[in-house]
Amino acid sequence: MPLHFDAAEYAIRQSAATRALQDAGLDALLMFAPESHFWICGYDTFGFAMFQCLVLTADGDLHLLTRLPDMRQAQLTSTLPDDHIHIWPEHQGATPAENLRSLLADLGVAQGRIGFESQTAGLTDGNGQLLRAALPDLIDASALIRDLRRVKSAAEISMHRRAASLSDDALDAAIQTTGAGAFEGDILAAMQGAVFKGGGDYAGNEFILGSGPGALLCRYYSGRRHLDAQDQLTLEWSGAYARYHAAMMRTLVIGTPDPRQRAMQDAAEEALAACEAAIQPGNPMGDVYDAHARVFDAHGFAESRLQACGYGMGAVYTPIWVDFPMFYEGNPLVMQENQVFFLHMVLMDSDAGLAMCLGHSVLVTVTGAERLSRHGTELITC
Repeated sequence: MPLHFDAAEYAIRQSAATRALQDAGLDALLMFAPESHFWICGYDTFGFAMFQCLVLTADGDLHLLTRLPDMRQAQLTSTLPDDHIHIWPEHQGATPAENLRSLLADLGVAQGRIGFESQTAGLTDGNGQLLRAALPDLIDASALIRDLRRVKSAAEISMHRRAASLSDDALDAAIQTTGAGAFEGDILAAMQGAVFKGGGDYAGNEFILGSGPGALLCRYYSGRRHLDAQDQLTLEWSGAYARYHAAMMRTLVIGTPDPRQRAMQDAAEEALAACEAAIQPGNPMGDVYDAHARVFDAHGFAESRLQACGYGMGAVYTPIWVDFPMFYEGNPLVMQENQVFFLHMVLMDSDAGLAMCLGHSVLVTVTGAERLSRHGTELITC
């Protein structure tokens, strides 16, 4: 079976989730987030785009309600026994939320205190309305599994390390492919190909690539161009291994760097180091943002920086690889040992039309931040 962890690992996760459920005074949790499904039992599918729910009871039982196309997916990729996989009938007028209510009745929890995950792409607003109509007394428990997922086990950290190695491979491929006249499509193909050749997966969102004016964007957009002899190329990407991510970000300069770009690069390197120094178990995430802002503002780039400088990494699904929360001003959430974060130092100077971005993923250790990338942080010219 294509399970990425052993039975003992899943047993530990399921036990922890059951205890958290009991501590919250809930009789059941309705999980709609694909990350929760993957974490607790290995279930791996993009079928979350449809109505799909994994039920955890306070007795520790797991039951999946899904569509027929995902039945074999659950049998192959999860720890669920066949009799815990339930199919809702798909036809005109089908009411999967009502089928879920019937399943909860069969499990003896329909009249209990039931939590559910609302903060996920796995529950659309339309399906959420149907769910609340069928089960009007639901309690939002979106944080229950998410909080458990933040601190990684030794086995999960190994997956992040593999993902980081794939991210490094992708950067190597980009550097080899980038130069005057290079086609953006070839660069993307080389980067994504390096991940696949290394045994990796599709990342949780598209690789971000933009050159020329597009280098000032930090989102994917459609369209390809050839690089000029004097150009800039911003890349944001992530290797993904067993769904675990370790994102990176770079702005490559084609030709001779502008003096302002060198100044931006120097500030980005200093800010990245300051953020790493601010990562300590027990400290609030807001400290990291403050370190980032303090350095950029001192260098005169207050108007060019963003309002966040990174976020959590994990085993995540589309549409984005962001595993919340983010490093933003005033975030009180305390950092913990064995968390993994992506730090991105982003400068976009719209007046000058210049970008400079630098970022990689780090592991929180008892003594601070450990860089997961083998690459340095120096300016890359092609």
